[in-house]
Amino acid sequence: MYPFWEVPLITSGLIIAIIASFHMLPSHLATGAFWFNYYIERQAVRDNRPELFDFLKRFTLLILIFCFVLGSLTGVAIWFSTTVASPRAISALIHNYVWGWATEWVFFVLEIATIYVYYYTLGRIDKESHLKLGLAYALSAWISMVIITGILGFMLTPAKWVETGGFFDGFFNETYWPQLFVRTSFMMSIAGIYAMIVASRLKDEALRKEIMRKAGIWGTCGMILGAIFTLWYLHKLPPSVKEMAFEEGLPYLKNLLFVAGGAYLIVGLYFIVCATVRPRALGIVSGIIMLIVLFAGIGAGEGFREGARRPWVISNYMYGYQLTGISHDVLHIENEVGRFEEEGLLKNIYWARTLQLTKEHDRFKAGRILALYVCGNCHSFEKDGIIRPLPALLSSVGVESAEDITGFMDALGDYPYMPPFPGTDEDKELIGEYLATLPKGGE
Repeated sequence: MYPFWEVPLITSGLIIAIIASFHMLPSHLATGAFWFNYYIERQAVRDNRPELFDFLKRFTLLILIFCFVLGSLTGVAIWFSTTVASPRAISALIHNYVWGWATEWVFFVLEIATIYVYYYTLGRIDKESHLKLGLAYALSAWISMVIITGILGFMLTPAKWVETGGFFDGFFNETYWPQLFVRTSFMMSIAGIYAMIVASRLKDEALRKEIMRKAGIWGTCGMILGAIFTLWYLHKLPPSVKEMAFEEGLPYLKNLLFVAGGAYLIVGLYFIVCATVRPRALGIVSGIIMLIVLFAGIGAGEGFREGARRPWVISNYMYGYQLTGISHDVLHIENEVGRFEEEGLLKNIYWARTLQLTKEHDRFKAGRILALYVCGNCHSFEKDGIIRPLPALLSSVGVESAEDITGFMDALGDYPYMPPFPGTDEDKELIGEYLATLPKGGE
């Protein structure tokens, strides 16, 4: 077992969620914006309209700065935070999809090269060649998303991979195509909002109105298609996920869908009413407000996708506490939960082996270490914790003493969103003794 990264109050999972949700804005803009860029430049070249290049230069500069500075930084932050928070899960993804990651990085390098060449050759080379550069970037960015979507979908619905271990059996899973089309549609909407923000700064009133109207139609189409494909995506979710989300198994999942749906309606109305009916009413302030609303919607949508995997971090393969829950002969994987139920979890944490459990201080330390590994990825340990605080949860069900907590852990596997306890009775007793010392959560 790797060292555990403890983040007080909010847990490491929320850190990853915040970074990943923000990363969605520049990454999807980088993917979708150049299709709009290509559309405008193609019109500029075809109709000989040099005034459109003023917008193209501003829009491309925004993509270059926002996507390839903030986007790249948050991309690195995702890798760092996920590797520290879930090292065994990241290791499993890399081992299974190392060639997928490698292929994606090839197209990402192509993105970086073409965006710089595109921007710095704007107006300096012949227009047809420059147009091809834009198309090359748009294709490479979209193909990058095509690959990433397969790996993200695999984490929720690994499909036949659980039986075969085959690369494509897990990659082209049951939620792959709807998720790809959802992301492709919403990247059009994100591109539309950014195009409006840039267009609002244009001095030419007629050009400003024209670009905003085109961006509004572009974004409206993305929202309509996104809604259709989202319904398809929800339909393809496994029955266990639908039960948790729609049958009161985990009410917060339904709440996240309401937030995402509300953000969708607000942004959709923004496109339809403002962009296509009254483009003059738009400005940079309203555009930024819509970005904030969109960020909230994206965060809720990604939160639903992440929460729907519970109790797994990779569905039907690795639990949230990063122990495998299945045996897999093809991939030479053993059921670690079953093994640790016999051997004990504490004995397999190498820096905890020197603890002497006859000493009270060492028992407290052992209980804290075990509690972090078993519960810390999803629960905060503080009374006023933000993310599912354990003291409040235990108090709400009347489980507060060490004996009651130990008994409660026997029933963990009975909850569809909780993994079975991966240790011996002694491990449970140690956790119970530690959790009983935490400040009580009250009603």
